[in-house]
Amino acid sequence: MRPSGGVCAIGVMAKAPQPGRCKTRLCPPLSPESAATLSAAFLRDTTENMAAASRLAPIASYVAYAPAGSEALLRPHVAAGTALLLADGSPPMPPNVQGFGRCLLHAVQAMLAEGHEAACVLSSDTPNLPTSLLAEAAAALLAGGDRAVLGAADDGGYYLLGLKAAHAGMFADIAWSTDRVAAQTRERARALGLPVTELEPWYDIDDASALRSLMAGTEGYAASATRAALEALDLRNVLARHAAESAAA
Repeated sequence: MRPSGGVCAIGVMAKAPQPGRCKTRLCPPLSPESAATLSAAFLRDTTENMAAASRLAPIASYVAYAPAGSEALLRPHVAAGTALLLADGSPPMPPNVQGFGRCLLHAVQAMLAEGHEAACVLSSDTPNLPTSLLAEAAAALLAGGDRAVLGAADDGGYYLLGLKAAHAGMFADIAWSTDRVAAQTRERARALGLPVTELEPWYDIDDASALRSLMAGTEGYAASATRAALEALDLRNVLARHAAESAAA
């Protein structure tokens, strides 16, 4: 185990960018191939954003990935200085930690096992997240005392959860992929007696409406790889055709 020297680890939860296996909620309007291209761009921007945040706060960057054996598919899309950690939920877990919660807890455990003082799990659907929010999360967690940091998403989930210890209870009995995730996570923190620092809400880019918001907005991290992919895939016209087809159906 390496001592952290007061470092907060941040790990983006990622799947290998393979057609049909990633960003499936974007299909349609995207094809599986286009979704994989966009997924790779999201990963590049998110890891570059973490690298930028590490110049503002003591942050170690990770890709917390699944499935095992997909490292070679991920490395070309990851910023320099970002380490890979398996987070497929395979270690033994409490029985009430299920589904995606197993992967999240696995990621937190793995990052803390590297010797870091705190660990954050980060959504792979926020390539334009303001860099300052990552630095703010690290600063809050590196303050004294056990605590949590929560970055709520506007769909009721969260884009970031940070912890100083691998509290399995934070992932227990959560209705994953629903609009109750953030609220239930706050309840788990209260039950554990953990104070929660709330970050500014942000949005996941996981449907056509969010893609339109991304293309129309200039807020947050520049996300240059994502914006280049949107242009290359002609997403503006793809979304317009999808909207017209949906209206006619």
